Amino acid sequence: MELLIEFLFRWGHVLFGIAWIGLLYYFNFVQGEYFKEATADAKSDATQKLVPNALWWFRWAAFFTFLTGLYLLEAISGRLNEGIILGALMGTLMMLNVWGIIWPNQKIVIGLKEGDAAIAGPKALLASRTNTLFSFAMLYFMLSSVHGPGAGSLSELFILNGSLNLTTGLLLGTAIILIIEMNAIWGKLFSFIASVRGVISSGLVLTVLLSSVSYYL
Repeated sequence: MELLIEFLFRWGHVLFGIAWIGLLYYFNFVQGEYFKEATADAKSDATQKLVPNALWWFRWAAFFTFLTGLYLLEAISGRLNEGIILGALMGTLMMLNVWGIIWPNQKIVIGLKEGDAAIAGPKALLASRTNTLFSFAMLYFMLSSVHGPGAGSLSELFILNGSLNLTTGLLLGTAIILIIEMNAIWGKLFSFIASVRGVISSGLVLTVLLSSVSYYL
């Protein structure tokens, strides 16, 4: 029965995750580019009718991806490794960005809440670009931690002999992730993540960087 429950939560985690990340890529790769070219009337109509509905699915998919992920972390607590921890950290920060930055500021942009849209829009965009940046590495670690080279080896276990195994790779990877997140909260939209091509390239670079840090350190 426990195996069935774990499987169902894993299935739900993937299902909700597909909806969440799919909408994240839609916002960043499709809708944002459309809004740059759309007429004022078309943009206004989409903002009033399309965007609120998409944001509803987006934020709740993020929330339930997180909840099912929490259950899985508990279920596999004895098998946690460095990759799972780094992936879970990025996933958690991404969910917090959705509910703590993107959604509150998007409510101002689409007119559900009073505020300065000229300030709220860039804040939401920065957090959304940061989530896109994280998503590449997060998905990589979620897969490689189970199916990648060296997955499950004792040297990568997060809890070893009842104690936390805080490796150099884990600590440095965590530091890199937290620096990027701090920029999402208090920083600015750098040119290398401002464009679609730029954030995709940066996401791949971050994946290589974090995977190298984790693998070699």
